[in-house]
Amino acid sequence: MPTPGLGSTPRPGRGEPGRHRISKARAFVRALPALLIVVGAFYDYFMPSDFTAAPLFTAAPLVAAPLYSLRGTVLTGLAAITAVFAIHIRLGIVLDVDSVTEVVTVATAGVLAVVINILVRRSDARLATVREIAESAQRAVLPEPDERIGGLEIAARYEAAQADAFIGGDLYAVQDSPHGVRLVVGDVRGKGMGAVGAVAVVIGAFREAAEQEATLEAVAQRLERALAREGTRREGLDAFEGFTTAVLAEIPHGEDVVRFVNRGHPPPLLLHADGTLVTLDAEDPALPLGMGELGTWPDRAMQAKFPQGATLLLHTDGLSEARDRRGGFYDPAARLAGRVFPGPDALLAALAEEVRRHTGDGTTDDMALLAVRRSWESPPRLPDESSVRRS
Repeated sequence: MPTPGLGSTPRPGRGEPGRHRISKARAFVRALPALLIVVGAFYDYFMPSDFTAAPLFTAAPLVAAPLYSLRGTVLTGLAAITAVFAIHIRLGIVLDVDSVTEVVTVATAGVLAVVINILVRRSDARLATVREIAESAQRAVLPEPDERIGGLEIAARYEAAQADAFIGGDLYAVQDSPHGVRLVVGDVRGKGMGAVGAVAVVIGAFREAAEQEATLEAVAQRLERALAREGTRREGLDAFEGFTTAVLAEIPHGEDVVRFVNRGHPPPLLLHADGTLVTLDAEDPALPLGMGELGTWPDRAMQAKFPQGATLLLHTDGLSEARDRRGGFYDPAARLAGRVFPGPDALLAALAEEVRRHTGDGTTDDMALLAVRRSWESPPRLPDESSVRRS
């Protein structure tokens, strides 16, 4: 168990040496065009004339094309041609047939490298545009919640498993309402645009229901109906793949409690100010949203003490099912127990970094994290670990 008070202090892991090796590899690759020219020059100068370093000179600008700017690529090509000329002049074989062929070959590679560089830059520009669109879509579908809502400190984080992806099937939302601050964290089964569409449906229905419904159970039923309605409206809605796991939570104004409804989702974690951790398990497991056709069970909200200074953590299974190289799961309850963090942001940053180290930067599932802390307004009270009860 980590020592209390460590908070987000980095701990050594296998990810750091891996990143150091990657940094060295990148530096070597960027220096490779120059190394090829230097090695080629020495090879051509000291080896018999029957041997040629043309492949090395030819490779230099081609390697530079995707790595350097247009100017850097042109300069690399000119440097390769200059090196070939200089060696041939030194050896007195400028007009030799093989020498002319070598110069023409290197010059042709330089021209091709310039063309490749231009195409790569255009592709990068298009990719940057796509990234901007993806970021805008993420902000529209999953907007960052305010840092303070209803007297609570809020932090949210979305970690996509796929490189350069910004949004997938995980979701979170926070809504202040007359009944308290209401939250949802969920995970749509499936990938692609169908999952993103399901995320939009769930969040839209949640924001409306959070304002209008008097109970958390009624909010869950509204989400159930919204997914069922969307499933009948769209033909072949297989992208939703049938269900969405979710946890709904409600923190009433002026009360030191949190109510929650769990629909087949990893349980929330409550981290007290002294590092004590409580897992908020549901007494009666419920089916995920969107599976109402299999049977109807009334939603029953659970209630737990939520004292000042405590932090509520909602997360998707991208956190609890992150695996290391040996197949071992990351256990957030075991990792967080006994630790104290200065705020929700620090907690989520520490979790994201630890998961990266645990998996060796090889996560296979998206991860949505939402942390809510009740700020201190009076001297702290000792947490009551047996406070989970049915409301």
